[in-house]
Amino acid sequence: MDAPVNKSIAAAAKPVKPKATRPSRAEAEEAVRTLLAWAGDDPDREGLIDTPRRVAAAYEELFAGYSLSPAEVLDRRFEEVGGYDDVVLVRDIPFFSHCEHHVVPFFGKVHIAYLPTDGVVGLSKLARLTDIFAKRLQTQENLTAQILDAVNEHINPRGAAVMIEAEHMCMSMRGVQKSGVSTVTHRFTGIFAEEIEQQQRFFSLVRQGQPR
Repeated sequence: MDAPVNKSIAAAAKPVKPKATRPSRAEAEEAVRTLLAWAGDDPDREGLIDTPRRVAAAYEELFAGYSLSPAEVLDRRFEEVGGYDDVVLVRDIPFFSHCEHHVVPFFGKVHIAYLPTDGVVGLSKLARLTDIFAKRLQTQENLTAQILDAVNEHINPRGAAVMIEAEHMCMSMRGVQKSGVSTVTHRFTGIFAEEIEQQQRFFSLVRQGQPR
């Protein structure tokens, strides 16, 4: 009988697929021309002649998150906070992202809370952190996890919570075509994960001031 295979060793021995080389700007623009033609239009007509260039430029802006680092955004903490150690919540952070399945937008609001350990970060930093991950091809579930993981790694709080409410155009514009449907995801770590009272407090603070 063959000896059992150590899965961790087998996984480590598995060859790593090399990262694809990033296409050139000219290749990206030609790909847009191909899609325009595939959609049934003429890429050489007046209204579309500059569209490949514009789309490539738009992609640089819409997906700028790939070139940004959460560590650089959260690299500074303020320790002179008068001993404050209660919850810090930044709610209703607007965002837009693009579904990795259909490359169409989804958008909504992000709520981020944490319990400080040894200082706080600037409030705008959490909005910038949201943009870093939102400006990538995403799923809402993954976006929720990435924001929370970055807060834990770079702020080192006693607990953290992230909640996202969003509408997905891949559901509104195509497929079942149901507009106005909201998807909610949330994740907790530390004290927020351990204590149901802290979770309830988080939801209560998020909902304060919102229309019923």
